[in-house]
Amino acid sequence: MTEALFGLRGKDFVILAADMQAAHSIIRVKSDTDKIWQVENMLFAASGPNSDTVNFVEFIQKNITLHAMRTGLPMSTKAAANFTRNELAAALRKGPYQADLLIAGMDDDGPSLYFMDYLSAMEKVNKAAQGYGAFFTLGLMDRYYKPDLSLEEAKEIIRKCIKEMETRFIINLGNFKCKVVDANGCREEALF
Repeated sequence: MTEALFGLRGKDFVILAADMQAAHSIIRVKSDTDKIWQVENMLFAASGPNSDTVNFVEFIQKNITLHAMRTGLPMSTKAAANFTRNELAAALRKGPYQADLLIAGMDDDGPSLYFMDYLSAMEKVNKAAQGYGAFFTLGLMDRYYKPDLSLEEAKEIIRKCIKEMETRFIINLGNFKCKVVDANGCREEALF
């Protein structure tokens, strides 16, 4: 997939960034797609074919909302990530979704970032990239990441990742959308 998702966990937030293009084969269909969904008090970034990502994330969103309505309790980020992983694994044997995800949330024990691929492998991480963006940017994230990142430092790392994609990747991914989740909730954040 000619896509790029980036995620960084800071000291009291998680920041996600995603390109905004929707493509089919060699054709750019849209250049204003939002690939980062707000699910309750969490953010889900998904890359893959648009039909798979939209259907899967909406399915997860509705089930997490249903859980909250039935129990009266919000689902933690860890629980949501494990539920999502279980549903992705179950779909592998029926009708698989080609969706790679980054899941971000803020719980009582601090910020969390989960990396999940379309084969339902999942890991809690401090920094993550999905799509072709991972080939070019994981080294940058390793070099500049530190556990007590401020929001501005995290945004600067994301800007470096986007610049690296513009320099090295043969395809122009266009604009990127950035969202942050922290103790105040989820919000869109300007990168440039």
